[in-house]
Amino acid sequence: MLELHELTRFWVYLSASPLLGLTMTLCAYLAAHRITRFFKGAPLANPVAISIALVVAVLWLSGMSYQRYFAGAQFVHFLLGPATVALALPLVRQLPRLRRAFAPLAAALLIGSVTAIVSSVAVALLLDATPELAATLGPKSATSPIAMAVSERLGGIPALTAALVIGTGIFGAITGPWLFDRLRIASPAARGFALGLASHGIGTARAFQGGAEMGAFAGLAMGLNGALTALIAPWLVPLVMEWFA
Repeated sequence: MLELHELTRFWVYLSASPLLGLTMTLCAYLAAHRITRFFKGAPLANPVAISIALVVAVLWLSGMSYQRYFAGAQFVHFLLGPATVALALPLVRQLPRLRRAFAPLAAALLIGSVTAIVSSVAVALLLDATPELAATLGPKSATSPIAMAVSERLGGIPALTAALVIGTGIFGAITGPWLFDRLRIASPAARGFALGLASHGIGTARAFQGGAEMGAFAGLAMGLNGALTALIAPWLVPLVMEWFA
């Protein structure tokens, strides 16, 4: 066991280097993963939500700024790109099934993407939200980089969009499996595609816990919905705003 002065020296060393943010991120996720396993993968014990809560708590208690934390955590952030590209591997393995299910998947993608955009903007406007906030909400079901770019183009708040994207992903990952069970949707392909479409990366990570097939369809939906949102949101969001003007 490390003595107190050794722990203090270790903390001082980490505090003076970018390694602190990286170490904090990895430790938070390892702790969250253990908590999730302890609760046997219960939906409410979502590792992403727990990790965020742990990191926020440490930043608040230590008084560390987010900029200083991200100076180290950006190394993990960089790996987001390669991790997303790696989703192509399970997609290739499921290619024959994807070809056979092209028509229903295309219909589900279009309906799901349009519904996500229209419903969020319409509900916001019905609650007397400002056009800026409505534009911020519009692309929330796309993956973060695309959602933030679309939000900025629409005149929204990209930083708030990123927070909403994370919240949407966590909510979908927690409630999705429960909802599928209640609706008696047993198909791994259908469950995965719905999770990836509505809950992007976090939903896709949850889908992979249900198997490679479910994860592959979730990754496909996440990528296609991101591309479709980037194409249709810039004209669909202003159109919905005109309806409620």
